[in-house]
Amino acid sequence: MTFRIAVGGIHTECSTSSPVLMQPEDFRVLRGPGLLAHEYFDFLEAQGVEHLPLLHARAVPGGPLARATYEGFKAEFLERLKAALPIDGLYLAMHGAMNVEGMDDAEGDWISAARTVVGPDVPVAASYDLHGNVTQKIVDQLDIFAGYRTAPHIDVRETMMRAWSMLVRALKTGEKPGVAWAPVPVLLPGERTSTEDEPAKSLYLKLPEHDTAPGIWDANLMVGYVWADEPRGTACAVVTAVDKAAAEKVAAAIAQSYWDAREDFRFGPVTGPLSEMLDIAERTATRPIILADSGDNPTGGGVGDRADVLKALLTRSIDDVLIAGITDRPAVERCIEAGAGARVSLKVGGSLDPASPSVEVEADVVFLDNPGSAADSQAVVRIGGITMVLAARRRPYHNIADFTRLGLDPNKVRLLVVKSGYLSPELAPIANPNLMALTDGVINQDIENLPSHRRHQPSYPFVKDFSYTAKVFFSTRFP
Repeated sequence: MTFRIAVGGIHTECSTSSPVLMQPEDFRVLRGPGLLAHEYFDFLEAQGVEHLPLLHARAVPGGPLARATYEGFKAEFLERLKAALPIDGLYLAMHGAMNVEGMDDAEGDWISAARTVVGPDVPVAASYDLHGNVTQKIVDQLDIFAGYRTAPHIDVRETMMRAWSMLVRALKTGEKPGVAWAPVPVLLPGERTSTEDEPAKSLYLKLPEHDTAPGIWDANLMVGYVWADEPRGTACAVVTAVDKAAAEKVAAAIAQSYWDAREDFRFGPVTGPLSEMLDIAERTATRPIILADSGDNPTGGGVGDRADVLKALLTRSIDDVLIAGITDRPAVERCIEAGAGARVSLKVGGSLDPASPSVEVEADVVFLDNPGSAADSQAVVRIGGITMVLAARRRPYHNIADFTRLGLDPNKVRLLVVKSGYLSPELAPIANPNLMALTDGVINQDIENLPSHRRHQPSYPFVKDFSYTAKVFFSTRFP
């Protein structure tokens, strides 16, 4: 017997403080056969399974989706899903922290719409980022759930395979799993809950042990997404199981363990105000020092166009600095127009968010990366002892290949500045040392003072003094 599994989803993370709405061009969209051919989904192979590729849209985190952007992707996804019927299963590769104009639970809307199309008898599995938010509406549509267990995220593929493999198992064995979850009223940033640091490290290492309990298929601890001021924001435990009593026990234990550790989470690297971090950099002889501009990190939803760190560096005598990078399409276009080797007057910063600081500079154009698409263009410029990468499109510089493409070597500079929180798996090993600046921006780390008009309260650390006992809720689909 051959089982027909449809595959698709939408994956991004949205700060509600960002004024820059996501548009269709911000997404990498995989459709039809192109989805199965992409390396992101190349694990989808099992004997007796036919995969039906639908649509998968993925974007670098940012501001909320424009409503038309979301509705366009959703309509196309549902049209493709209807055309694929009949199916035996549906796998959704999601993130969980998407925010859409005028909508509080975008993933709940997307997954519910899919459930309406496939009907009540088709099992639906979803994979999530551990920074995704979960709701009862979402849980009620699902039969299988798996979330990342690492931050920085080095188990994306493994997590997707966990969700998909459980779906294949359910189809082939006839077992009927269900989902249980336990909200935890805690919202902490990823930079204080990295799984490379305690107490998150130990909490997440415990999850595979829970997987081995009788009746349990998969155990998850979700940190949630703190930079969206919406009612659903929360940490939680989520368990896929075939035994309700076992699911309740495990979900309650995971949830309570996170609550009990809430006051123990700290930043991993040396962290402090920008001025203090630059003071340390000036005194440090080792290299490369890597400084994370945490408040403007595009992989957390930051705009990526702030020039306040550049401005601070221009007032100091630190030489051999590489800043990668600042999003500023007009500046990139000015550099391309002038050509490599030219000296140009540039206004750097504030090209997307009017509130972002900018700096007027005289710069030498060192290198141009103009691959044919204006949106993907980059420029490397030099301002005295500072080399800076400008990007036309919002993007991070977290992989070594991001630098070598531009003729740059992050290992050889004295100070590398990246818009990041915790460092990526490729940059962290070369940092000597790693410093994180508590900079301003739409994902700044001053959590207690974030705009919080719509978050459910009480929630730690917005409110410190209240009690909690884990309570487990089940999907209405749980057998």
